Amino acid sequence: MTKDILIAPSILAADFARLGEEVAAIDAAGADWIHCDVMDGHFVPNISYGADVIKAIRPLTSKIFDVHLMIAPVDPYLEAFARAGADIITVHAEAGPHLDRSLQAIRALGKKAGVSLCPSTPESAIEYVLDRLDLVLVMTVNPGFGGQSFLESQFEKITRIRRMIGERPIRLEVDGGITRDNAAAAVAAGADTLVAGSAVFRGNSSADYAGNILAIRGVAESARVPILQDSSAQSRQARETALHR
Repeated sequence: MTKDILIAPSILAADFARLGEEVAAIDAAGADWIHCDVMDGHFVPNISYGADVIKAIRPLTSKIFDVHLMIAPVDPYLEAFARAGADIITVHAEAGPHLDRSLQAIRALGKKAGVSLCPSTPESAIEYVLDRLDLVLVMTVNPGFGGQSFLESQFEKITRIRRMIGERPIRLEVDGGITRDNAAAAVAAGADTLVAGSAVFRGNSSADYAGNILAIRGVAESARVPILQDSSAQSRQARETALHR
């Protein structure tokens, strides 16, 4: 089984002085989703933006708003982000004591529910909530800042989660350090949705962004494999081939 590869540019890497223009530019450039990284300076060592910013840019595009909440506590703010225009709300498994309750709350707000795992968090953290999920987000850097290098230790986790998902209609997203150089390996490991910040927002025009998205999409599509039919060894082989192209 394979799924279409989706590219979700992270507006954390956009020029905030002209954020509205940047959102319109990546929409025109071929972004599938708009990834919104929300940071609170508490759960992660950085502060980004909140629900009001998402509400302000929501009218500028009809693309899916993929809102990644790196905040704790998270439950008190779910409704605000839902009202602001989030289509998918992703919370961290590490950010609260009652993950199942948080996911129920997201679904009750009429939104798709996602869970994110930090690099040191094992995939077992989501084993008992898989049937409440629309998306699993694997952090391939430590959360908090853009521009970090991809942690190759996460490849095996991505593959294990792909196998956990099985036939469930759950997207497997990776976020952190994605470039045209490692996108193929991430997809070969099992990812089907790629968040990219700096690698997309390189240049200063929609045409530049379109070229960047096209390059990432091209190498990612070339690495698509039927993970559920492959052995772990075959997945590893595909990943290593992709890394050394």
